[in-house]
Amino acid sequence: MSDGTISQSEIDALLAGVDMGGLSAAPASSVKFDTAVLEKFADGLKDKLSNNLNTMTGASFSAEKPAVEALDRDQLLARLPEMVVSINADFNTALKGEHMFLLAPEFGQKLTGLINKEENAELDDMALSVISEVVSQHTGSEITDLSADGKLPGLASNPAEAVHVPKAMARIPQGTFCLFTYPVTLDGQTYNLWEAVSDEVAHGMVTSLGGGSQNDSGMGTLSPADLGSLMGGAAPSQPMGGMAMGGGMNMGGMGMQQPMGGMAMGGGMNMGSMGMQQPMMGGMNMGGSMGMAPPNVQNLQFPNLAGGPTAQEQGNIGLIMDVNMEMTVELGRTKKQIKEILGMGEGTIIELDKLAGEPVDILVNHKAIAKGEVVVIDENFGVRVTEILSPMERVSDLH
Repeated sequence: MSDGTISQSEIDALLAGVDMGGLSAAPASSVKFDTAVLEKFADGLKDKLSNNLNTMTGASFSAEKPAVEALDRDQLLARLPEMVVSINADFNTALKGEHMFLLAPEFGQKLTGLINKEENAELDDMALSVISEVVSQHTGSEITDLSADGKLPGLASNPAEAVHVPKAMARIPQGTFCLFTYPVTLDGQTYNLWEAVSDEVAHGMVTSLGGGSQNDSGMGTLSPADLGSLMGGAAPSQPMGGMAMGGGMNMGGMGMQQPMGGMAMGGGMNMGSMGMQQPMMGGMNMGGSMGMAPPNVQNLQFPNLAGGPTAQEQGNIGLIMDVNMEMTVELGRTKKQIKEILGMGEGTIIELDKLAGEPVDILVNHKAIAKGEVVVIDENFGVRVTEILSPMERVSDLH
């Protein structure tokens, strides 16, 4: 008998939304997107990815040929380390659907250490902001290429939000989805940047790039089984003798049991031996001439139910609310030779790199987070915050 406790695997499964009762998950999509088109698209982005990484880190990353494949959640989880950095940046305009990135903690620490110029970087909030900015740069390159020539005008995504979580808590798309794998190498060490997009987004990307679904016949005609389904009947078991529908369609499944000898749906209707010729609809051809296109079948899109951090993630911040951090206000900086510093005395004026009236820098643990102006409150100095720096500005200030 159970003692009422649950195992760690059961906890991970519950957090990931996995059914522990043995019920099968929603069936994966049977539609296969054109991976060849997406591989060509990803190959055109690899140089931009390495350039973005090199610009932000000052290192020399080289991007190798990316891979594109269709797989499901379980297949992806089997490849990931136990802890991952998960970054969600869902598309919200022109393309709407799930869009996320994953990378191993070692890769995240490497990027953060290079950008922040520190060794043994921890994956704290500042590091996750830096990683989010790296992903935003890559997403921007994707949007630029997908929007070229008016293919997806107004394409946009939500701001990238990175979290460091167990892999079971990562918000991976459901069903069958598309996974891009971008290998990048630095100093002989290869890291992977994984990008996952939902089935709907993958098909939208393929369409905008001029490709099509692999299960599209492209013939513009209906099979007997398709026609029978549309007419409400079963697939034909016996053809209607001599009745042809222009482009080779067989009028089966209409409930007609006896053959109709010599009846042609073309320029006229031949009534067998009666010799009666009666025009029907002026030579209308029930095939290519009518332009009967296959039905426009689209995937049903459901609203995203797993948006944003979980309640547990939001509650964890309360654990560190009483941690003290050093906040300083920097009026300016300058460089002096040792002999100049030794020659300083009372009354020496030191010229700084700031102009009079220019905002001062506000730093937390020696990292700039905001700008402000100096004020005097009851004979005490203070600083009024005038601007909060964006993650990109914080990164640029670290160089």
